[in-house]
Amino acid sequence: MQTLGHVTPQTMAFAEPLPLRSGATLGPYELVYETYGTLNAERSNAVLVCHALNASHHVAGTYAGQERSQGWWDNLVGPGKPLDTNRFFVIGVNNPGSCFGSTGPTHVNPANGQIYGADFPVVTVEDWVDAQARLIDRLGITQLAAVQGGSLGGMQALSWTLRHPARVRHALVIASAPNLSAQNIAFNEVARRAIVTDPDFHGGHYQAHGVVPKRGLTVARMIGHITYLSDDSMEEKFGRSLRAAELAYSTQAIEFQIESYLRYQGDKFSEYFDANTYLLITRALDYFDPAGEFGGDLSAALAQARAKFQVISFTTDWRFSPQRSREIVKALVDNGHDVSYAEIAAPHGHDAFLLDDPRYHAVVRSRYDRIAQEIGA
Repeated sequence: MQTLGHVTPQTMAFAEPLPLRSGATLGPYELVYETYGTLNAERSNAVLVCHALNASHHVAGTYAGQERSQGWWDNLVGPGKPLDTNRFFVIGVNNPGSCFGSTGPTHVNPANGQIYGADFPVVTVEDWVDAQARLIDRLGITQLAAVQGGSLGGMQALSWTLRHPARVRHALVIASAPNLSAQNIAFNEVARRAIVTDPDFHGGHYQAHGVVPKRGLTVARMIGHITYLSDDSMEEKFGRSLRAAELAYSTQAIEFQIESYLRYQGDKFSEYFDANTYLLITRALDYFDPAGEFGGDLSAALAQARAKFQVISFTTDWRFSPQRSREIVKALVDNGHDVSYAEIAAPHGHDAFLLDDPRYHAVVRSRYDRIAQEIGA
């Protein structure tokens, strides 16, 4: 199978402020994005891929001169892959508030010349979708062949069908939910508390103090990582394996392999991710609830959608369980919308949407075959 090879990020500047759901505005601002494949003459083959919490615009391909720089969905997007860049023009956008190039807390606030830090405005899924729509406008694309996302990206795909219903032909909502459960909000809150109670947090203005709240970020990532894996996958990979031949009988030592793995993941995360960004993105997850404006009636909320839907869940995903995907499917069926649902038996938990599962990839490939037939790609 071919690969995309080296890709190059692009930056688009926006002078007009972006109105936010909070009542604040953001602007001027920049969005970093990447594109793969070729936009056809009719401009009908564009697919927007929305990223999840710790991902970015770098969906596929690699960066020249950088080892291990493969895009986060490279196994799914590229020449001959389920989302085939020989047929589709794929767009990945880094959302505002992130820490991977688009305007976020680590950037300078033009209003006062200081780093935004904790003063960066709260952003929501709906705000991200509106920012993405502006970029799509600039690219001269009236309607997207599809919007696709997993986890938080799936929420964005769903939101696209509600905020810009005429602009989306198909929506692929993968390992996602119509809103967060109380348990999910609780996990996010514990992670946020780990960050804000770190002595190096300084109310979110740690950059001004020349420090980073690494301890808080490490713990936050460890908490999150546990929720992305299933019990079965953790048991199979680590079980009760020890790091050393004998127990140290210490409350401070790293005794088990799973402890070592989690600390490694947390430490690595704290080296590249921004703490304020983590707070912002987990809040965006908490706030997403399209049914909230309809008295909790998801069917009423999805009535305005016009897209054709592919919803996918994974059996061992307890963070975004199949039950939550089925809620979306039921609401779509209630409205007579075109929807297909696939529940994949996979042992990997929430992370399954990022992994190589032939049944899952076959579902995605089949959907894009259908889309290609519709648009003549």
